[in-house]
Amino acid sequence: MPDLMTLVSDLRRPRLLVRAARAGVSDYSRSRDLRRLMRSSHAPAPERALSELLAEEERLETIRLSGDASYSFVRHIELLIAMMAEVRLLPRTEAV
Repeated sequence: MPDLMTLVSDLRRPRLLVRAARAGVSDYSRSRDLRRLMRSSHAPAPERALSELLAEEERLETIRLSGDASYSFVRHIELLIAMMAEVRLLPRTEAV
């Protein structure tokens, strides 16, 4: 199974979604936003958070592509913001 960094870097989403998420990363507050997005009383470790965020983002992407009226672009952007911010918290591995 690919690592989390690979999964995130391989995502292909519409440019507008990505640009909006990049613009929001600077305002991201892990303690506030991650708990709300994950509907949790505490913010989990970045690896666990990113894993769950990826699953939720994939679910939203499926809804978006199907044209379902329940799709929320605001939630999708919030998830992408959180994913971008959480990736920055992952430990860096040295290339050998």
